[in-house]
Parts: sequence; C-alpha cells; structure tokens
Amino acid sequence: MSKHGRILVAMSGGVDSSVAAVMLHEQGYEVIGLTMKTWDYASAGGSSKETGCCSLDSINDARALAVGYGFPHYILDIRNEFGDFVIDNFVDEYLAGRTPNPCVLCNTHIKWEALLKRADKLDCEFIATGHYANIRQQDNGRYVISKGKDENKDQSYVLWGVSQQNLARTKFPLGSFSKPEIRQIAVDMGQLELAGKSESYEICFVPDNDYRAFLRHKVEDLDERVGPGNFVLTDGTVVGKHLGYPYYTIGQRKGLGIALGKPMFVTRINADTNTVVLGTAEELERKEAWVRNLNLIKYESITEPLEAVTKIRYKDAGTESKIQQIGDHMKVSFDHMVSGIAPGQSAVFYEGSDLLGGGFLL
Repeated sequence: MSKHGRILVAMSGGVDSSVAAVMLHEQGYEVIGLTMKTWDYASAGGSSKETGCCSLDSINDARALAVGYGFPHYILDIRNEFGDFVIDNFVDEYLAGRTPNPCVLCNTHIKWEALLKRADKLDCEFIATGHYANIRQQDNGRYVISKGKDENKDQSYVLWGVSQQNLARTKFPLGSFSKPEIRQIAVDMGQLELAGKSESYEICFVPDNDYRAFLRHKVEDLDERVGPGNFVLTDGTVVGKHLGYPYYTIGQRKGLGIALGKPMFVTRINADTNTVVLGTAEELERKEAWVRNLNLIKYESITEPLEAVTKIRYKDAGTESKIQQIGDHMKVSFDHMVSGIAPGQSAVFYEGSDLLGGGFLL
C-alpha cells in the first residue's frame, strides 16, 4: 500500500511534469503516469517535424522516465475531443473577429475531464499536473488557486476555468518551486537531457506559430469567403486594403502591410463588414471591460464592487481595478487606462496571490 494513495499524473515528457511525477512518487504516492495525445501534425498539414507535448519523442521520454522509476504509464488519445472542441473553437473565434484562448479551453473542457475520467477507471483519488500554481481549501469549503512561487512562470492565468469539483481532486506539486529549482532537481535526478529541454510558448497545434496558414488549412475556401477588406481609421476614413479580418488581432502593429507615417495598431475588428480599424497607441487604450462565461474560484459570487488586480493576457503584469458581477457578466473598471483589450482573450482577477476567477473579454 502506498503512503498517500493513488494519483494520476499528466506527463507531457517535459521537465515540469516529469519532476512532478517523481516528486509525488518519492513522497509515497502510488503514481500512474498518463500522456495525452491531443494533436497530430502530420494528418493536419502542420509541421513535418513534430515538436512539443504530442510528439513521439515526448511520449517516449515520459514512458522511459516512468519505467525507470517503476510506475505505470499510459497513453490516452484525445485527438477527436481536442479537435472537435479546442480547434473548432479556435477557428470559429477568429472567424468571429475575436482572439481565442485555446489553452484555457483545453484545461477547462478537455484535459481535466479526460484526466479525471481515466483517474476514476484506474481508481485514483487525485490527479496532478506540472503547472506552476498552488491550491488550497478554504474554511468555506471552496478550493482556491493561487500564484506559484515563480512569478515569471506562474500559470494560474490559464487555470481560471477549472471547476470546484475538479479542483477538489487536483494537486500542483511545483507550486512552491521556481523553474531553475525544478531544472536543478532534474539534474540531481541524473536526468541531464530532461533538465536541459527547451520550452515552447507556441500554441501546441500551431507549432510554427503561423496561425494564418493554420486557418487557411482548416478553412479551405477562407480567402474566397472573406477576401480583402478595408483598413479604416477611427473616423471611418479608408486608408488601405488588408488581407481579410481573420488574419489580424487587437493590438497588432507589425505585419499590417501599410505605412501611415506613424505607429498604428489594430484597435477594432468588424467581422460583419470585413473591416479592420487602425488607431494610435492612445486609441488602443480602454478604462473599462466586460467579461462573459465567468467561473469564480475564491468566492461564489462578487455582487458588490471588489478591489482586484485584473490581467488581460498571460504575460500581463495586471492592473488595479474594481470588479462587480452583474448578471452573468463581470464589469471591470480599471484604475488607469489599459492597452490592447482583445475580445476572446481571458480576463483573470486576483486578490493578492489568490485567483478570484476569470472569463472571456467581450
């Protein structure tokens, strides 16, 4: 019998999830490793060289580590579920003139559900991942995610959508460690190659980071359906032609293919008219935002104005704000102007290091 019970660990083959699995194994858990195959580049016309968490090399690395430490390892093929939900949403959001947040959707609707479903079949009480975040249960019974020790690596932003039911069975072994510390642990384990693995910051199913090519592949007649449209200024003045609204995102400056004598940014996208609005840095700023599809973590509801720090993108430092839940939306009033609020991206609210919750920007 194990000291702490049986736990299913998501193993991508990278250093974080590998060290997380070994940590739990050494703490006395009965670890079972699981690698999820979410994407197949070859069948989708992607990069000829598979990289990242779904590559054969990564799967083999995860399995080799599990075998070396004497715990079981399984591979779970969730390509159909992933494609039907995450990738279809990714395409639909760009076609709606929004900027999607696929990692949040994957965590919320695919990975956690797939892990817990398999955990039940394998009689595992808990699941664990290599995310840099912390989790605890409050006196009111709610499970709260808080930032990981390593502010540069903190991944709480992409976890706002995980339900209370799923958080109750989740562990984050790396929350109290920094990335350099985890790499050093891998070195101490004798896993030098693992310790030196590089990280990918790309969307896993767009490994070359060319989302325009990906959209063209997924929507074969995209250029015919959309076609070129007008670049306009805030006052409606037409200043040039663009390739089609799905190929642009709010805040974009480079790659516009137009010169207006001063730095200009995409400030708004109108899918109905195939129009991309350009403006100055000042015209990109907003002091208010509305958020949909809320999932609250720390409190059951936030009906009275509450001071919070709101992040509008993963690497955003966050902005002091007041948040108030109005119906099924959150009104965010920033203390000062913020730049580049992109519909479709996540807005995530913090109270100190604690994750209050989040949703998608309107």
